[in-house]
Amino acid sequence: MTLWRIYQGVDEPHDRIADLPPPPPWREFDGGADGALARVDRDAVGGGRRRLPRRAAYRADERTVDAVNTALYLRRPLLVSGDPGVGKSTLADAVARELRLGPVLRWSVNSRTTLRDGLYRYDSLGRLEDAGLARHQPATAAGTSTTAGTGTPDPDAPPSAPFADLGRYVSLGPLGTALAPYALPRVLLIDEIDKGDLDLPNDLLDVFEEGGFEIPELTRAADQQPTVAVRPHDGGAAVSVTRGSVQCRAFPFVILTSNGEREFPPAFLRRCIRLHLPSAHQDGERLRAIVEAHLPGAGAAAEAAVGAFLARAATGELSTDQLLNAVYLLSPSGGGAGADRERLVDLVMQHLNDSAPGRP
Repeated sequence: MTLWRIYQGVDEPHDRIADLPPPPPWREFDGGADGALARVDRDAVGGGRRRLPRRAAYRADERTVDAVNTALYLRRPLLVSGDPGVGKSTLADAVARELRLGPVLRWSVNSRTTLRDGLYRYDSLGRLEDAGLARHQPATAAGTSTTAGTGTPDPDAPPSAPFADLGRYVSLGPLGTALAPYALPRVLLIDEIDKGDLDLPNDLLDVFEEGGFEIPELTRAADQQPTVAVRPHDGGAAVSVTRGSVQCRAFPFVILTSNGEREFPPAFLRRCIRLHLPSAHQDGERLRAIVEAHLPGAGAAAEAAVGAFLARAATGELSTDQLLNAVYLLSPSGGGAGADRERLVDLVMQHLNDSAPGRP
């Protein structure tokens, strides 16, 4: 059973991603067929508030490991649900680090998020300003061709002014970058998709099925500029876009997280691999593993905080973020080693379903 596992949930990075077999015929994509593959530093580690220390490994159980590998083999998104703080977002970092797939592309969703926010941004105002400046410069200084004998700009000449380079005004979003033609899959985290607009899951369906999208602003100018270099979301090497079309070669490993605030349409669910991470609130061993991953060597402070957390979680709602805050405060590095432990625990472990927090 372990032989098929590309992602294994181990501490050290490895190159087993090279053993990933070809996709099913209905999930094959041909981006970069002309040889123009996008480049990424496979060992780069992106930022992010949930990034674990490099020495720490995500504690994935057997079911999580199998779900990740199923999504990798089938080239399908992984929809991860569970309570806040159980490690939904951190799973993306763990996969990217172990398989050496470069920095995680993060897309945080809110009620105003649209599909285009994740795909690309076009700075129309910046281009308009640059075009206005160019009109007030001599034609030859602006870099444009002139009609012979008249000194006026030649409308049929290909644009060569700096403002005419459309790549300066287009930047790919996290989803758009993930769909660029990389040789290996990028890791994309779409965080808290259940907070988005009701139409967002359905809007994602076509993009996930096609493995690409179109940038109309570049398509309209394709006769003048067939290939444009645009900026990726992670600030890496520029991505070449031909005739306005972005198409992946390797479908990205996509993790969508949900706190269970609403249901998703069946058409969306059947295109995802689904994984639910159970709460760790009554599992002392899992809580200790979470603490060790984030605050290694906490020792006695960890034991005291975990004990208090287990007792309080039995009578109300808590999150693992509160546990980590308590461990940090109770440890010498947090300055709380000599403080009143009970008072500090009271401050950071107030029940989330308490309508009057902070009561004495």
